[in-house]
Amino acid sequence: MEVQLKIIGALLITLAFIHLFFPKYFSWKEDFRSLSLINRQMTIVHSFFIALTVLLMGMICILDPEDLISTRLGHYLSFGLFIFWLLRLLFQFFVYSPKLWKGRGFETFIHIFFSLLWSYLAIIFFLAYHQSKN
Repeated sequence: MEVQLKIIGALLITLAFIHLFFPKYFSWKEDFRSLSLINRQMTIVHSFFIALTVLLMGMICILDPEDLISTRLGHYLSFGLFIFWLLRLLFQFFVYSPKLWKGRGFETFIHIFFSLLWSYLAIIFFLAYHQSKN
């Protein structure tokens, strides 16, 4: 389990740094022109804090995976991370429109890749939670 958590840590840290490329890739500068100042700044701030949260999750997994599976706090954290990633998986299918990826090669690949990643994260954190309560 510790190896799986370290792998997840590396994946999450990578994901956090990928957020640095969002503004350019998604053309935020052009798209945000029509937004009010508060909506523009809230989107940027929320994206920053999501990236920071994902980075910190990754650091916990790499630096102290044994605590996630062997302590009471780890028990609660593992359960919380399971819920977080399970909800992210559900949002992948029930919040994002299929119009964003259906019939589009690269976008379909990304949709499938991240669906599998969110599933992997949810499963491993559930298993860490289950192991930590024993």
